[in-house]
Amino acid sequence: MTTIFFMWGFLTCLNDILIPHLKAVFELNYFRAMLIQFTFFGAYFLMALPSGWLVARLGYKKGIVAGLVVAGIGAAIFWPAAGMRSYPFFLGALFVLATGITVLQVAANPYVALLGPEKTSSSRLTLAQALNSFGTFLAPWFGSVLILSTTVKSAADIAKMSQADQVAYRMHEAGAVQGPYIGLAVVLVLLAVFVYLFNLPALKETTASADDGRHSLLDAFKIPHVFFGVLAIFCYVGAEVSIGSFMVNYLSMPNIGHMSEQEAAHYVSLYWGGAMVGRFIGSAALAAMSPRKLLAIFAVINMLLVVTTMSTTGDVALWSIVAIGLFNSIMFPTIFALGIERLGPLTGKASSLLIMAIVGGALIPPLQGHFADSIGIQHAFFLPLICYAYILFYGARGSKIDESKLPNTAR
Repeated sequence: MTTIFFMWGFLTCLNDILIPHLKAVFELNYFRAMLIQFTFFGAYFLMALPSGWLVARLGYKKGIVAGLVVAGIGAAIFWPAAGMRSYPFFLGALFVLATGITVLQVAANPYVALLGPEKTSSSRLTLAQALNSFGTFLAPWFGSVLILSTTVKSAADIAKMSQADQVAYRMHEAGAVQGPYIGLAVVLVLLAVFVYLFNLPALKETTASADDGRHSLLDAFKIPHVFFGVLAIFCYVGAEVSIGSFMVNYLSMPNIGHMSEQEAAHYVSLYWGGAMVGRFIGSAALAAMSPRKLLAIFAVINMLLVVTTMSTTGDVALWSIVAIGLFNSIMFPTIFALGIERLGPLTGKASSLLIMAIVGGALIPPLQGHFADSIGIQHAFFLPLICYAYILFYGARGSKIDESKLPNTAR
């Protein structure tokens, strides 16, 4: 299961490298470049319910296999997209890739949470997410070597080249994306075969299929800690993705890091690596202390770090934004585990809602991109600041369980 978490972390974080690459290739402004994240995370919103339906009928194991195969197909589509040098085609490939990862999220998150006692579900899910963060840690380094190492020329520069040189350059430029994603497609399909052959424990209770149809998504949404949890996932993913998406361009600025995009990508690795380290430590901490309290503390620290990077320059601004990754660490798995706590047959419905809320990663980055175009990248970080303020509320108040709202079988 941790291998699955690793792969979707790797694929998701590779977007942070695609953004500056495609921004340069297609000469995009920040708003249009953030359509990459809008498309990728928008798939979570559109495909979460179909994914929940699929997992309910296939079961967790076959649902994971289906997700891996669909993600593999999406990665393979990058080959013709890069060859045709078409931005809409790239976005289409990302949508298919993200659809596969949505199926994985819907199946794997509740499966890991349910594999042991409910009391330690936050700890267990945080440990699995640590391997997800290992994937996000490696992806920027991998992408910087294979994708950002290619110097992108402007349309004007290409027009000055001879016809033969133009063809050779475009083939080289396409290959920078084609090779890595075809390799990932092969790995995903092989992993699907491995999971299919592997004997995973069957969990029948508190899954989507355990609900006999008496409950709807609205029933789950009306439960306060689910409703507030959906908003918390929306804010968390929006903040995390926005910061990662802008980091290469932000650290390249003369008054912040004054470095090349390839060098900046290494700091993106540190950002995600901090999340990995924090999740290993957090997994142990969550087994011993209140997940609600730890979530609130980490939210306060991240608010302070965002304010610091917005109000300073140079190394202080650089390291304060990189350090946010460390305290992002426990947020997603803790919010998710708290959001499905004590729901019985509604667990599957709540899980689908929480996965749909990952659409925050689709909406917050383009919105921040709009502000970055008008007021500058540094000031645009006020959006993640608002997101962390809401997560503080969820840890302190919003995640508390209202016994009277729980389904009868879960009280």
